[in-house]
Amino acid sequence: MTTTTLAPAQRPGGSAAAPARRPFALLRHSLALAGRSLTKTMRTPEQLLDVTLQPVIFVVIFVYLLGGAIAGSQHEYLQFLLPAIMVQTAMFASTAIGVNLNTDIKKGVFDRFRSLPIARSAPLIGAVVGDVIRFVVSIVVLLGLGFALGFRFGTSPLLGLSACLLVLGFSFCLSWMSVLIGMLVREPGAVQGISFIVMFPLTFGTNMMVQTSTLPGWLQAWVKINPVTDVMSASRALMLGGPTAGPVLHTLVWSLGMLVVFAPLAVRAYRRRT
Repeated sequence: MTTTTLAPAQRPGGSAAAPARRPFALLRHSLALAGRSLTKTMRTPEQLLDVTLQPVIFVVIFVYLLGGAIAGSQHEYLQFLLPAIMVQTAMFASTAIGVNLNTDIKKGVFDRFRSLPIARSAPLIGAVVGDVIRFVVSIVVLLGLGFALGFRFGTSPLLGLSACLLVLGFSFCLSWMSVLIGMLVREPGAVQGISFIVMFPLTFGTNMMVQTSTLPGWLQAWVKINPVTDVMSASRALMLGGPTAGPVLHTLVWSLGMLVVFAPLAVRAYRRRT
């Protein structure tokens, strides 16, 4: 008589079912792959050129080109503009994850992950978490430049740090929208184009450069319902002073809403594509 040994059941992606069901398996796998993504970024620092040069270019152009005309003082305009630029640069940094994931899928990187005994969603979540380093770098570079040019917190360093964390959280939640676009669009170039089409009205259609009251009525209507306006107002309030509770609460609600909506849709699109 012969004895038949049954192998562990395999999931559709080729990974064993048992490891993926272990407690905290998804978290462990995701963090391990986030570390891989972080190591990859640090070994190729040219990937960070956009998040290091873009804030410098925006601050120099806007402050020295428009500061005197809008605020009458370049220093005062720097105080007003920098918290909003911080939001803008972090949001633009969030678009890269969709392009990178689309490129990796076309190259077959995620096909290799499917052969490993890990949760199927772990490579996706790990890539998104590891990409947070781009937001951190953009904020650090911007604040370093701002302080060199004369920007100072009008509140306290702790509240200034809170503003940075709030922007990081919002950008992380927003990055899931970029992931969804990257899963739905076939070419990396198209992902970048669509992402920028979405980001420009969200970032420039705000009170980033001027007060909302100075805008025409139809544009004020958009600015007031734009979630990015709340993020910029919250950053200014935490860094410079002013009403804080309302803008911060609205930012947290918008962040949670984007995460709840876009993360499941992105994961579902990822499973379909891989």
